[in-house]
Amino acid sequence: MSRAMQCQRCLPWGSWMQLRRSLPGSKGTRSVYLCATSVPGTAGGYFLSKVLRTSATSLHRKQPRPNTLPALNSVQLLCLIMGLLGMHSAWLADLPSVPSCALGPALLVSGKEGGCVRYQGGSQEHPVQPSSSRHGLSQRRNVAYSDAVKKHQKTLSAWFSHQPNEERQFGPSFSLDAVHVDPVIRESSLEEILKPSPDLTIQNQLQQPCSRVISLQNLFDVDACGQQVKNVVLYGTVGTGKSTLIKKMVVDWCHGRLPRFELVIPFSCEDLSHSHAPISLRRLITKKYQHLRDVVPMLGTSNLKVLFILNGLERLNLDFRLAGTELCCDVSEPVPSSSIVVNLLRKYLLPEASIIVTTRPSAVRRIPGKYVGRYAEICGFSDTNLQKLYFQMRLSQPGCSGEDSVGSSSGEQENLVEMLSRNLERHNQIAAACFLPSYCWLVCTTLHFLYFTRTVPPSQTLTGIYTSFLRLNFSGEVLDSTDPANISMMKYVAKMMGKLAYEGVMSRKTCFSEDDLQQCFEVEMKTESELNLLEVFRSDVFRFFLTPCMQPGKEHTFVFTIPAMQEYLAALYVVLGEKKTLAQRVGKELSEIIGKVSEDVAVVLSIISKVLPLRFLPVLFNLLKIFPRYFSRLSGKDRDAIAHTMAEELFKEEDYYNDDVLDQINSSILGMEGPMRHPDEAPDDEVFELFPIFMGGILSRRNRAILEQLGCSIKNLAAFEIAKAMEKTVIRNSRKGLPPSELMDYLFFLHEFQNERFTAEAIRSLRTVNLSSVKMTPLKCSVLASVMGTTCHEVEELILASCNLDTSSLGILFPVLLRCKALHLQLNSLGSDACKEIRNLLLHDKCVVSNLRLANNPVGEQGAQYLAEALAGNCSLTHLSLLHTALGDRGAEVIAQRLAENQHLRELNLGYNSLTDTAALHVVEVAKKHATLDKVHLYFNDISEDGKRALHSLRMDRDGVRALVFLTAGTDVSDYWSHILSVVQRNLPFWDRERVQQHLALILQDLESSRRQTANPWRKARFLRVESEVRKMLGRLQHGTL
Repeated sequence: MSRAMQCQRCLPWGSWMQLRRSLPGSKGTRSVYLCATSVPGTAGGYFLSKVLRTSATSLHRKQPRPNTLPALNSVQLLCLIMGLLGMHSAWLADLPSVPSCALGPALLVSGKEGGCVRYQGGSQEHPVQPSSSRHGLSQRRNVAYSDAVKKHQKTLSAWFSHQPNEERQFGPSFSLDAVHVDPVIRESSLEEILKPSPDLTIQNQLQQPCSRVISLQNLFDVDACGQQVKNVVLYGTVGTGKSTLIKKMVVDWCHGRLPRFELVIPFSCEDLSHSHAPISLRRLITKKYQHLRDVVPMLGTSNLKVLFILNGLERLNLDFRLAGTELCCDVSEPVPSSSIVVNLLRKYLLPEASIIVTTRPSAVRRIPGKYVGRYAEICGFSDTNLQKLYFQMRLSQPGCSGEDSVGSSSGEQENLVEMLSRNLERHNQIAAACFLPSYCWLVCTTLHFLYFTRTVPPSQTLTGIYTSFLRLNFSGEVLDSTDPANISMMKYVAKMMGKLAYEGVMSRKTCFSEDDLQQCFEVEMKTESELNLLEVFRSDVFRFFLTPCMQPGKEHTFVFTIPAMQEYLAALYVVLGEKKTLAQRVGKELSEIIGKVSEDVAVVLSIISKVLPLRFLPVLFNLLKIFPRYFSRLSGKDRDAIAHTMAEELFKEEDYYNDDVLDQINSSILGMEGPMRHPDEAPDDEVFELFPIFMGGILSRRNRAILEQLGCSIKNLAAFEIAKAMEKTVIRNSRKGLPPSELMDYLFFLHEFQNERFTAEAIRSLRTVNLSSVKMTPLKCSVLASVMGTTCHEVEELILASCNLDTSSLGILFPVLLRCKALHLQLNSLGSDACKEIRNLLLHDKCVVSNLRLANNPVGEQGAQYLAEALAGNCSLTHLSLLHTALGDRGAEVIAQRLAENQHLRELNLGYNSLTDTAALHVVEVAKKHATLDKVHLYFNDISEDGKRALHSLRMDRDGVRALVFLTAGTDVSDYWSHILSVVQRNLPFWDRERVQQHLALILQDLESSRRQTANPWRKARFLRVESEVRKMLGRLQHGTL
């Protein structure tokens, strides 16, 4: 009867000991297979000596194999076997009929391959299968292998092409294949990693030596010594694109673009770190990739070219000492997951497999250098051409501008790419930021938010973009996995970088010296553990948030990579409550300790007091509870302080006349058009208007949920108390008159806060909304519509003059415009299409617009047709201004024809529309018959002297209609002369100056003629006064000072 024994790779050490004791007296064992290198130390030597001393032991040569050993004497053989015990691996390739660790009929020593010892205890042989049967079995295995690999590729492709939630908003065109740009990879060495890094300057970042650049496909080429590379360590700081590069590598293999490897098996070291139970490599692979069940048995027994990908090695605690991690060369032996990684890197397990490891710089030294064939550093987009290529690919995608405006926005997309390229060519600060691919993503996402948001409410918030950006880079990350505290990386960033950011905001500073960094980071370092964490932070994370300053003379200072990131981290620092004094921190810790202990002690004392006469103890203990209650009241004052800080920063008077924050962000990304500032010119004061807006945005429920995942917890109660305190500070300050840009910032703050109840109360206090001269992009229109949509109250006045509105903007604002009594839309280039939208607005049954001003818009004849239709069916409009709207005679005739159908209009302004005598007379005649119309403005039209007299004769009839044509009324000055001149002066920057001069000259002649016709001295004095005002205006206009 034959008994089989597996090698140490399949049996624990105890089985070897039992076998060693049982061999000398065992009579039934017919054959034994050994892996000589698997037998541990002295036990292996003792075991083999027992084998060789048995009478039945014989050494047979495998006749067909030319590499088997010739006949040896016992001493030579023993020496050979003992030498095999020190070799790295053992293979059973000479046993074709059995698996690598199964048993066979003889003891064979294979010298070249590293040593199998084959022991035959008797003369019985196993039958040999026919060659045709083996060929058919091999063919079936090849088919099963091919199907399994194809299914594996399909699964991996779907898995690694999966877009995160932050990416799905941009549509399916933003796939990994469509917009990926490979970062620069530079070959490095352990010596470079261990030596101190040079000064961090933009030149060091953007000017890497090109001779050491290596492509992803060449990572496993032979090294400088001609040796084949098996293990590659790919390292880089946070944000350089390690994970994205690995995703692209896997997708490339799935699509046949990485032919070097027949099988790719990726593993996440974060997942491996959570696996504590022993598991074999075979089970680990099939558990994650079930379709590889038919492929795993071939690992180690064939020349299969396998690539293992270990992503995020910093999450694993590896011990390469033999005393710390046991040797394992069997894919079926259960061991800890860290042991599998160590033995793969040692090449003790699957020595022919290739391995690529990604990690942060601080964890590179966890792998001994002798196990690494090549070090490669991911340098991000150190070449600005890569940055341009990324932006070109990203912003030119078909779905970038949204589904509704693909064709119309292509020019805008090209313009954005062009402006970004020009800004990068200047080596501006944006080039230093986009050195990291992660920030290229943030730039494109922000531009998409600024230019292509058209939904109401907007699907994103700016705070949400920055929070999601941090989640993409820091989700699940701990600063140092070897530290027992296991501190969340984002929590550490909020504490350390947040403090630096907050101090910079408070002191209006954006550049920080090395002394500033040391004072901020190292002042509280007390223990070895804290210093180690700081060292890891500076190695792995520092360059993600700080970059060298590009301003001349400040090369050795640092700025935040993206200016808005400083304000975000400062806001996070404040909202998390990290801004505390020492007494507040001690009080909080003491309060938490007493609060935890008090519950347990109260239960114990309540039980004891029922048995023993110690009833006074609970009374004393209740006094201890006063401290937590008292401290909670003090913490409530902290909430008031946060709300006060928010209101103070939001309504700073020195920031009143800056651009709104959205325009500031746009300028920081695309740059300022025009001449660059001279180096000796004093810079403008730094502004931090995003800081309070980010504070409100961080308090929103969605952002708090994301920050909770990153280890930055903001309790619901804290958010509620801060919002309650804000009602006393923020809303009260908002009732003051705010300039247009500041009001836009306030509306954007309410949008970011995402609190409908708070927003509704704030909006009810705004009766007049003045946003004149604010460039109302689709995003700003969406924000205005969303914020105003939280209530249903009527708005007394909405001023949107000179706001770059168009037809789509009116469509977005339609629900808000319905509720406005006075609507100012002057100077917006609104043509006939926009007038069609205004017609729909005025004909809506919920429209309450009573005063509509469309002055200085190219309405034209077609637009007049739409407005005439609106006048015929509207019941709310009382004042309509069409001053300087290019109506012409035909446009005025169209309006006059439908004017009789309106029964509510009281004032109509058709000034400066090139009306001739016929059209002007027709309008006045219709106005005389109108039930409510009492004032028609016709000044600055092409009316002759005859027309003037005809209009004057009509005006002499006391029918209640006043036609404002000139500054005179017969032999007297018109009561509206000052109004007409003020209209001229207010609109002069937008009118044709030569034509205005001609009209002012005619007005002056008319005044002089009327003055000569009157004998009343008082009237003469009034004429002289008006003539003086007209002459001043005409003179300033001629000299170009008006």
